[in-house]
Amino acid sequence: MLTMDMSNGALRNNGGGYFNHCLFWKGMSPDGGGHPSGSLAEAIDRDFGSFENFKNAFSNAAATQFGSGWAWLCVHDGGKLEVCSSANQDNPLMPGIGCGGTPILGLDVWEHAYYLNYQNRRPDYIEAFFNVINWGQVQTDYDVNK
Repeated sequence: MLTMDMSNGALRNNGGGYFNHCLFWKGMSPDGGGHPSGSLAEAIDRDFGSFENFKNAFSNAAATQFGSGWAWLCVHDGGKLEVCSSANQDNPLMPGIGCGGTPILGLDVWEHAYYLNYQNRRPDYIEAFFNVINWGQVQTDYDVNK
């Protein structure tokens, strides 16, 4: 995706949608929730000050994404973490999106992801997401990509 022709709408939307949803589903578990541990927890504390600060930054990125899109936790070379959001099916691996690094956690904020259960209450959906995050998988992706 790093060298994707962003003018090819079908490739951008379908390729992005495939990658984004794979990461989204991989990042959840019925046994999820809680807090990260290990090197990921240390990186969150280092880069955000605390888990609560990270949660607020991630939730804000998801809640303020205008229209359809995604919120991301990304890791840069060296292990630095960043929270950002992107529109539609774009993601941080695509050129010119404005946030970089490798996504290790993604939250779908298209209405189809939450409308049946939450109607227009996106903040409630975002809060519930933290109850199913598979921190073990996010940790693995962090370790592989830092």
